[in-house]
Amino acid sequence: MNIQTTKRMTAAEVALVEAYTEQVGDLPGDASVTSTRDRLLDDIKNTGLPTRRVESWHYTDLRTLLRSVPAPVAAAPSLETIAPLVDGSKVLPVLQGSASASASVEGVEVSSFADALLSGAAASGLMALDRDDAIGKINGSLVRDGYALAVPAGAEIETPIELQALHGAGQVHTRFPAVFGAGSKATIIERHRSATGEAALVSSISDVTLEDGADVVWVIMQEQGADDTHLGQIRVRFGADAKLKLFVVNAGGKLVRQELRIDVEGEGSELTLRGVNLLGHETHTDVTLVLGHNVPHTNSTEIIRNVVFDRARGVFQGMIRVAPDAQKTDAKMACNTLLLTDDGEFSVKPELEIFADDVICGHGATVADIDDNHLYYLKSRGIPENKARAMLVNAFVAEVVEELEDEKLVEALESVISAWLEKHA
Repeated sequence: MNIQTTKRMTAAEVALVEAYTEQVGDLPGDASVTSTRDRLLDDIKNTGLPTRRVESWHYTDLRTLLRSVPAPVAAAPSLETIAPLVDGSKVLPVLQGSASASASVEGVEVSSFADALLSGAAASGLMALDRDDAIGKINGSLVRDGYALAVPAGAEIETPIELQALHGAGQVHTRFPAVFGAGSKATIIERHRSATGEAALVSSISDVTLEDGADVVWVIMQEQGADDTHLGQIRVRFGADAKLKLFVVNAGGKLVRQELRIDVEGEGSELTLRGVNLLGHETHTDVTLVLGHNVPHTNSTEIIRNVVFDRARGVFQGMIRVAPDAQKTDAKMACNTLLLTDDGEFSVKPELEIFADDVICGHGATVADIDDNHLYYLKSRGIPENKARAMLVNAFVAEVVEELEDEKLVEALESVISAWLEKHA
C-alpha cells in the first residue's frame, strides 16, 4: 500500500485492508476465490466505504460512522453454545466465525461454507451485488466460514434450525447459503449475539433460494453488544408459488445495517416481511429493503415497527420495484414508529417504482408517542404510569410478532422483546 493511498483512506478502511493483508494466506479458498477476494478488496481501496452522497447510504454515512475496526483475533475466545431461542431447535453453532465440522440436521444437507471456499464452488457467489454493495465487498473479502444448507424437494423439517453465531472481540465474517427444494418446508432462526461485550465487527450474508412451492419461515435475531458493528444482508430469490415469512429483530449493536435484497422471480409467490427495531442509547440502526416484483401474480406485505429511546437513531428505507411484466402485483408496505424521547430520531424513506399498470401497491409511515387516551385508560384502572407505558409499547410490537402463528416462536420472540423493553424503559 503506498503512502498516498493510505492518506486518502480512513482509519477503518486502512484497518480492513490490513486485516485482509495479514490473513490472505490463511483465508480458505482456491485460486478463483482468492482472485475474487482481491478484486473486492481493490474496490474498497479504490472507492472507499460509501458516504451519504451514495443514495442508498444517504442516512448511514458508513465512511463517517465506522470510525474504527478491531483487528482480527489471533485465536478464538473460549465460547460455548447457548440455549436455543426456541426449545427443541437443532443448533448449528458458528463460534467466532467457525462452523462445527460435526454439525448435522436430519433430513437436511449441511456442509461447511469453508469447504465451498476451498473447492472454489463459492467463488461466483462472493461477488458484490452492485457497486454500492459495501457489505458484499467486506464480507466477500474476509469471510471464513458458515453453513451451506440444502433442504430436499418435498421435505418437511418440523424442528426449527438455529444458525447460532456467537462471537467475542475482533472480526467475524460468515455466510449462510440455503436452498429449499420444491415443495419443502422449514423454519430457520439466524441468531447473532455477542458473548463477551468487547467491540467487534460482524458481517454476515444469507443467500436464500426458494424453489417452486417452498414454504419457509426465516427469523433474523440480532443481539450484538453495545459497541459492536453489525453489517447483515439477506438475499432471497423466489420460485413459483413459493412462500416466505421473513421476520427481522434488531435489539443490539452500536452501528447496524441490515439489508434485505429480495427478487420475486416466480408467479404465485408470496412474501410476508415483519420487522422490529428496538433502539436505545446511541445506536444507529438502518434496515434497507430492495424488493423486486419481476413476474405477474405475486403478493407482498411489509410491516416494520420501531421503538426509539434515548439518543438512538433509526432508518428504514423500503424500495419496491414492479417490473413492466409484473401485472397483478399486490404490494403493501408500512413503517410505524414510537418515538419515546426528544433526542431520538427515526428516518423513513418508502419508495415505489411501478412500471406495470394493473397493480395494487401502497406505502405509509407514522411517527408518534404513546397515545394519551390509552395511557389514561390504564392508569384509571390502577396501573402505575411506568408499567402502563411498558404495556402499551409491548403491545405495539407484539401485534406483528403474533402474525408468525407458531406459538413457541412467538413466545420466544416476545420474551426477548419484553426483556429488552424492561431493561431500556
